[in-house]
Amino acid sequence: MAVLGGKPDLRDLLIHMRDQEVEHLNIMDQHIRDFKVRPTLLQPVAAVGGYFLGMVSALLGVKSAMTCTEAVETRIGMHYNDQLRELHFLKHAQLDELKRTIAKCRDEELEHLDTAVDHGARMAPLYKLQFEAIKNGCGVAIWLCERI
Repeated sequence: MAVLGGKPDLRDLLIHMRDQEVEHLNIMDQHIRDFKVRPTLLQPVAAVGGYFLGMVSALLGVKSAMTCTEAVETRIGMHYNDQLRELHFLKHAQLDELKRTIAKCRDEELEHLDTAVDHGARMAPLYKLQFEAIKNGCGVAIWLCERI
């Protein structure tokens, strides 16, 4: 939003995706409280890192910003699928709600991925390099956040 939010053709789309991301964060924060689990100590680092990753990619242009979105959402979709696989065989009413919530968030993240592709993600300069670096960086961040 800070870099591309002024573009009339992207503003509504970016607001929609941002609002869904805020909703996902609020939902997961509530589940952390409900299930009494310790959140990652790296949350502030992840938040700042995500902001700067988005800002830098946007400074490189719309297509690079969309490549960033595609890469992040690809990795986040994989993470949600990993969580759903782990929860699949556990039977408890509260977990059924959690599974539905994770699936909903995953589906919305994958919608963002499709939107990014539709808006030129794969036409960015050095697309494959950007995509793989960001996707793998997100994978490392998720791995660290799961452990710290």
